Amino acid sequence: MATVMAATTAERAVLEEEFRWLLHDEVHAVLRQLQDILKEASLRFTLPGSGTEGPTKQENFILGSCGTDQVKGVLTLQGDALSQADVNLKTPRNNQLLHFAFREDKQWKLQQIQDARNHVSQAIYLLANRDESYQFRTGAEVLKLMDAVMLQLTRARNRLTTPATLTLPEIAASGLTRMFAPALPSDLLVNVYINLNKLCLTVYQLHALQPNSTKNFRPSGGAVLHSPGAMFEWGTQRLEVSHVHKVECVIPWLNDALVFFTVSLQLCQQLKDKISVFSSYWSYRPF
Repeated sequence: MATVMAATTAERAVLEEEFRWLLHDEVHAVLRQLQDILKEASLRFTLPGSGTEGPTKQENFILGSCGTDQVKGVLTLQGDALSQADVNLKTPRNNQLLHFAFREDKQWKLQQIQDARNHVSQAIYLLANRDESYQFRTGAEVLKLMDAVMLQLTRARNRLTTPATLTLPEIAASGLTRMFAPALPSDLLVNVYINLNKLCLTVYQLHALQPNSTKNFRPSGGAVLHSPGAMFEWGTQRLEVSHVHKVECVIPWLNDALVFFTVSLQLCQQLKDKISVFSSYWSYRPF
């Protein structure tokens, strides 16, 4: 019996020593690695005035789709803003070619990119508050930090992977419709959003439903992408979507950012798992 107790005591001593090393050494090594990765991620969201190099460079992206050539154009991205959009639309009904572009004095902020950048900055701030001089006393303390960092990283990733669902009236009321010169025709709506590593532009062509129409009017709810036949009221008119044209372009640095988020989340989870292994032996004992 004494031998068993001695073995148990020795085993516990080894575990305590390993846990002490984990808290005092490995945790900080992981935190340094996380900071390095997230600093690289934050560089992908560089904005004007954030460095010594001057304004963020403009990047031109050609819009394309494997399913249609009705819409062609170029979007110019500068940090978290669209600084220019030059779009050509060939209308299906009469093959008329429409051209519209941003007014020179306008930019359109991409809130998804701005929010993702802010969440990355918050994650870096949380990690920086636990520098090398900080001594973690319990496993629970590490778990709490990892949960907070993972929350910010998950929110950053979700902002890029989950575009907002908007109703057609919300798209119609958006300031984006007033960005163009010449002004968009009244039978066109435009929406721009981020989906994963792609910048997407959707053009909706509309037609008015006549008051004596026999169609059963059912206003559509919110959606990322509305389909032909979707209906809504705007002012005194009832309108229906007749054609939908979606084109997109890949933004390479958004793909980089998403990879950094995934790797960082995996590192956080791995550290949590290691802490949890020791926590199954005792209740977050302080050292």
